[in-house]
Amino acid sequence: MRPPRRLKFTREGKFFVGITLGVGFAAINTGNNLLYLLLGMLLALIIVSGLMSELSLRDLTVVRRLPTRAQVGRPHLVEIEVFNHKGRVPSYAIEVEDLRAGQPADKRCFFLKISPKSAQVAAYRRTPAKRGRDKHVGFRIATRFPFGLFEKSREVPAEGELIIYPAVDPVQLPAQPPGRHSGGDAAFGRGHGDDYLGLKLLRSGEDPRDVHWRKSAAAGQLVTRERAREARPDIVLPLDVVRPDDAKDDWSTGFERRIRDVASRAVAHIKRFDAVTIKTSATEVVRADRTTGADPLLRFLALVEAVPAAAAQAAAKAKADARAEAAAKERAVRNGAGAPLTPDTSAPPPQPPAPRTPTPRGEKAAE
Repeated sequence: MRPPRRLKFTREGKFFVGITLGVGFAAINTGNNLLYLLLGMLLALIIVSGLMSELSLRDLTVVRRLPTRAQVGRPHLVEIEVFNHKGRVPSYAIEVEDLRAGQPADKRCFFLKISPKSAQVAAYRRTPAKRGRDKHVGFRIATRFPFGLFEKSREVPAEGELIIYPAVDPVQLPAQPPGRHSGGDAAFGRGHGDDYLGLKLLRSGEDPRDVHWRKSAAAGQLVTRERAREARPDIVLPLDVVRPDDAKDDWSTGFERRIRDVASRAVAHIKRFDAVTIKTSATEVVRADRTTGADPLLRFLALVEAVPAAAAQAAAKAKADARAEAAAKERAVRNGAGAPLTPDTSAPPPQPPAPRTPTPRGEKAAE
């Protein structure tokens, strides 16, 4: 089924229709053949405009290519590709408008000509203003071809979603204290930490202070200690997401500011190869390190929402009850407690075996 078309008058089209109506009234009142001829030409232009615009809009496929990530305050490009499936007829003056849910359609791409059996690609630049899900619902394909008197358009559904990360500001972290830090992601391997992995033969250029003299005397060669890498610190960043019942209008602004601050510090720690854990007051936890990058943290912060105080208390209580129940079950299993086995009373009790009569020596059993 062909999707419905929408027709809108342009500024020139309004003047053209007004002139056509004026010529028509004049032709009817005067009966002048020249005015009838002029009226027929004007009406023919309207008919030709409708046919050619309809032919230009037919058999077009639009594809949207979203970036892998986007961030508040940073522009990104969205590619629009239009393919003309017609075999011989090109499409002219095609304008594609990207439609988003709940937002005004302010981004368009213009294609002057799309040849038969070919595609054209254009892109528009957009700078997000807020974090969260950016839902695309479809396209509006329009054309003013051939005379620019009318704009004919049709809408094509095409869903898409882009996660907008919160903005990140440059943060200067405090200097890391010397020595080994506990609680990190504990990458196991060779390094210059305080722990030892094992022993190995001393090679030229290595520090002789790590020589193990007792093993060297037993082996007859210089044996040195091999040190392990230091563990990186695990940074915990708290985030308060509980909205008080008496919160004012500026609470949302402060909430967004806290999310931006946590995102900035998390990215700075990830760049320093720290493991970062974000823990919300609603008991939600997300963790990332240098192997995963900052994407899990930024995605979590992009989708996190404020939680009412009553809902947060109910969730915390339910989680505490579940944790207590799991601990009680584990304690019962550890102590050997369980449901006693119920004996089966329907079956008769087992009978003791009959006593065996000893056979005297020298006697044979009767056959």
